[in-house]
Amino acid sequence: MADVQLRGVRKSFGKVETIHGVNLDIRDKEFVVFVGPSGCGKSTLLRLIAGLEDITAGDLTIDGVRVNALPPAKRGISMVFQSYALYPHMTAYQNMAFGLDLAKKDKGAIDAAVRKAADILELTPLLDRLPKELSGGQRQRVAIGRAIVREPKVFLFDEPLSNLDAALRVQTRIEIAKLHKSMGATMIYVTHDQVEAMTLADKIVVLRDGEVEQVGAPLRLYHHPRNLFVAGFIGSPQMNFIETTVKGVGAEGVRVGLPGGGDVTARVDGEGVVPGEKVTLGVRPEHLAADGPGAPLTGVADVVEQLGESHFVHVVLPDGQKLIARAEGDARVGEGETVRLMVDGGHCHLFRDDGLATSRLI
Repeated sequence: MADVQLRGVRKSFGKVETIHGVNLDIRDKEFVVFVGPSGCGKSTLLRLIAGLEDITAGDLTIDGVRVNALPPAKRGISMVFQSYALYPHMTAYQNMAFGLDLAKKDKGAIDAAVRKAADILELTPLLDRLPKELSGGQRQRVAIGRAIVREPKVFLFDEPLSNLDAALRVQTRIEIAKLHKSMGATMIYVTHDQVEAMTLADKIVVLRDGEVEQVGAPLRLYHHPRNLFVAGFIGSPQMNFIETTVKGVGAEGVRVGLPGGGDVTARVDGEGVVPGEKVTLGVRPEHLAADGPGAPLTGVADVVEQLGESHFVHVVLPDGQKLIARAEGDARVGEGETVRLMVDGGHCHLFRDDGLATSRLI
């Protein structure tokens, strides 16, 4: 078992506190991804788990054992860094074996462990090469292999794909996903990349300013964000937000005004919401559709992004607010043309003055 628990974990650098009482449960064999903007504390939190930074207050346990005072080597973890951190004068084999050599493991056991990891990562033909003779993706696989041979309880990844080009990022991301399934290991992964978080994670932890904003499965966070911050952070392009006013509340949801005089009924719980209240309407780009005359929103296409399988239309409304609509296939509208948008009330979100979301109706 490799459960990881954080209870009231805090980290201060001098008088500045950067991690504010984090409570988190990571189950055995779970793939957990920390996401958030730069400076939110995701890498610091990972380093606290690794033992590379001291915990100022609170408790960290691995397999039920408090490890606050244990050095990294005794925590049963392995960490993969963004920069690979390979020894340039050592072959791929020697880099993967180095930690076991330091621990004075049996030579036969070391060889078996390295070759097993190399087989999993398809590195066997490359074991005699120096890092300079490897591509970026191959170097990262060597770094992952170095972590695998130690047979840790927990794998930690600190933005491991940041230095790779787009194609290699996709390939290596798939390899990490396959590795998790084949090894059944507990993995904690830090990234700022939306696609990595959504495709790899069993559970996403969204951080802001050293605090946990929301924890949940990727699609749970996508469809049911707890607040404006999570709604705007999860998803690319981000959710559209329209500042508006409540017109009515009923069993079908909350009716709100739209720029230009139209309205839409958001399928959300209206308990406590009153007519005239200032709210923020949230709708994702794929839930706005260009639908001709009678559509409640009218604006001008500012930019049209053609992606092949789909397109994004950046629309400027008469009051200056900007929206992004996504649709399949090629765009039928050009820049500068008038766009009329339908709003799918069944997929709308509503955020009150404190930023918290109202519950969506089923």
